[in-house]
Amino acid sequence: MPRREVATAAFFVNPEPEKSRMPLTLSLDQVETAAQQTMSASGANKIQASAVARSIRDAEAEGIRGIGLGYVPYYCQHLKVGKINGDAAPIVTQPLPALIRVDAADGFAHPAFEAGEQALINATQQNGIALMGISNAYACGVLGYFTGRLARAGLMSIMTANASSTMAPWGGKTPFFGTNPWSFAAPRVGEPLIIDSSSSATAFVNLANAASANEPIPSTWALDANGQPTTDANEAMAGSIAPAGGHKGAALALMVEVLAAGLTGANWSYRASSLGDDVGGPPRLGQTLIAIRPDGLGQTGHAERLEQMLADMTQEPNTRVPGDKRHSARARADAHGVEVDDALAGQLRSLGALV
Repeated sequence: MPRREVATAAFFVNPEPEKSRMPLTLSLDQVETAAQQTMSASGANKIQASAVARSIRDAEAEGIRGIGLGYVPYYCQHLKVGKINGDAAPIVTQPLPALIRVDAADGFAHPAFEAGEQALINATQQNGIALMGISNAYACGVLGYFTGRLARAGLMSIMTANASSTMAPWGGKTPFFGTNPWSFAAPRVGEPLIIDSSSSATAFVNLANAASANEPIPSTWALDANGQPTTDANEAMAGSIAPAGGHKGAALALMVEVLAAGLTGANWSYRASSLGDDVGGPPRLGQTLIAIRPDGLGQTGHAERLEQMLADMTQEPNTRVPGDKRHSARARADAHGVEVDDALAGQLRSLGALV
C-alpha cells in the first residue's frame, strides 16, 4: 500500500527567513566554502561535501535560496541521523557502451553524478546518445544544475528524478508519487537553454512553509485528505500536492517514476523514506540522464539555429526564454555576491560555517 508522507510543517522551517536590516554579503566562493564546512562538520567526507557545495553555490548564483544555503540545515540534519551516508563512495560501471550505471551508496546524488559524468560525456561522443542511471541516492535538488553542466559540455540532455511520496495519482487522495521533477537543456551561443520543472503544481516545501506561517495557498496547489482542492495549507499537509495540469501532470509523474526508479532499480516514491522527517533511513531514490550529441543526426550549427529560433520567439511581447532569469541572476551574483540575513547566517555558523 502507498505510504503516506509524514513530513511536518515544523520540520520545514522557512528556508528564507525575513531579511535583517544589515544582511551579510557572501561571494560565491564564500558560499561554496561555507556549504562545504557545514557538510564536513555534519559527517560528510570530502567527496560528498565538495560536490554538494558546488551545487549549493550554483543554486545561490541563480537565486534559488530554497535549494541553496536555505537547504543546508536539512542536508546536515539528514547526515547526522543517517538518511544520507556521509562516507559514501559512488561506484561507476558501464554494462553497455552507451549505458552508465552509478550506485550512490546511500550518499548524495551530486557526487554520484560527478563520478559518472565524464563516462557519460565520452559515451555520448562515441555513440551519439547515452544514458546514465543513478540509484540509492538522496534527492538531487535543482535538476537544471546537472543538465546545465552537460549543455556547457556541448550536449543536449534530459533528466528525471523521483522523490518520496507527496502527490496522489490522478483521481486519488493518498500520496503515491513524489514531485518527480524533470529537466531539459541544450547548448546555445551563450548560456544554455535550461528548462527545469516538476510533475507537481508546487514544491512540498512551499506547502510546509505556508502551513508554518498559517498562510493560505492557491487552490490549484494541493488537495485535502478527502481529495478536494484546498486553500488551507494545514489541510494540504494532511492531504497531497496536486499534479501540474491535472491528469497530464499525474501521467508525467508516472513517466518520471518509471525512468528514474524503474530503470535504475531505485526505490519507488511510495516506498522511499520521507525527505520531510528524520525517520526511516536512506530514501534510496533514483535519477536518470539521457545525453545527446546535437550533431549526431548530421545537423551542423545547432546552437546558432536554436538561437535564431529563440530570437524569433521572443519578438512577441511578454515572452521570454526559460532559464534566462537564472542566467541574469548568475551574472549579478558573480559580480556582487549574494545577501544572507542574520537568521540564516546564524544557522550556518551553528552548523560549522565560518561566516
